[in-house]
Amino acid sequence: MILPHDRTLRVATPGQPDGAARAAEARLAEAVGLTASIGVTIVHEAIFPLRERRPSTLLGEGQVQAAKQAIADQRVGLAVVDAALTPVQQRNLEREWRCKVIDRTGLILEIFGERARTKEGALQVELAHLDYQRTRLVRSWTHLERQRGGFGFLGGPGESQIEIDRRLIGERMVKLKKELEQVRRTRGLHRRARERVPYPVIALVGYTNAGKSTLFNALTGAGVYAQDQLFATLDPTMRGIRLPSGRRAILSDTVGFISDLPTQLVEAFRATLEEVAAADIILHVRDVAHPDTAAQRADVLGVLAEMATGPNAALDEAWEGRVIEVLNKADLLGGVGAVPGMNGDANAVAVSALTGEGLDDLRAVLDGRLSANLETVDYAIAAQDGARLAWLYRHGEVIAREDAEGEVRITVRLSPADRARFEQGAE
Repeated sequence: MILPHDRTLRVATPGQPDGAARAAEARLAEAVGLTASIGVTIVHEAIFPLRERRPSTLLGEGQVQAAKQAIADQRVGLAVVDAALTPVQQRNLEREWRCKVIDRTGLILEIFGERARTKEGALQVELAHLDYQRTRLVRSWTHLERQRGGFGFLGGPGESQIEIDRRLIGERMVKLKKELEQVRRTRGLHRRARERVPYPVIALVGYTNAGKSTLFNALTGAGVYAQDQLFATLDPTMRGIRLPSGRRAILSDTVGFISDLPTQLVEAFRATLEEVAAADIILHVRDVAHPDTAAQRADVLGVLAEMATGPNAALDEAWEGRVIEVLNKADLLGGVGAVPGMNGDANAVAVSALTGEGLDDLRAVLDGRLSANLETVDYAIAAQDGARLAWLYRHGEVIAREDAEGEVRITVRLSPADRARFEQGAE
């Protein structure tokens, strides 16, 4: 037996009526992927071009009726509109189509709600859900017109149910924000602890489903969840890696970006954005085999650019100089040699995280980039001072060593911060 709520109509609209760079077909495919990722069965999909956005229903009258007929024919219980709907538009479409309607924001919130694992992720998603739902109470419930009696002899009509629900949501949001601040303070302490042992940080960013988690696993040997689905990773994950020179670094896997990210979820990206802001290198992982790869690239760079502007900018102005593009999924094009547009670009590396092709080149590029700011220093250390020698091997790149009587002369490459720590007597 198939339940009606398992049957979904997909209604997609182009992102912008004046002709967006992203093709309508690609937007539809992405929207279908988002919907399928939460286990919903898709029985119909359609693209409805918009001449103008109707305040009442978003779509034109003929489009609304065409969708209504498809919904009736397929016995659809849920329609997903790949656009941002106002509460009024959502309510009117539900009345017209006689089924539940959710928009792009509601769909992404649903995905985030299913996949958030860390405490902060769960708190952020709940906060975003409440913020989104608060404006739609009049649509969601049938009892909200009822009123409770006032107080005193001359009490008025009292507090309506919708006012009670909004007040309760507001109180819960205040509590969630306090809990989030505590979680962020704890994460800040962890970040400062890492800074005291300052391994360089490499952050993976990219459009959702570009293969970041697969690349993360290939470079670190970790078992981070990686699936061919949108938003498989929501919570930042960090692991240590060793580069060809022997230098250690921290690799950070992050949530994928997406076009038209709901405003309610911008804060939910805060943990990810903070890790990116602190990174020495930003690896922009791209699905080079995707037909919409250029538009996806623009979306990611647009988000990063926004992080570098405004009074609360998280990124410094020089962030672009820290970006290396990783053109992933080269195996789908026939291998690294078949990836177009390389042209000897030192800031781009073609790889296949799935097969491992190109990963050695990527490690070499990372090593070279991290070595660019290192200082070469000579030290003479007492032969019995094994702790200081071990510290240099652990934090630097030893280029030469000469064991003389009673002392060891060593040439090592260190970051300016590590050199200062060593010369100040760090252990």
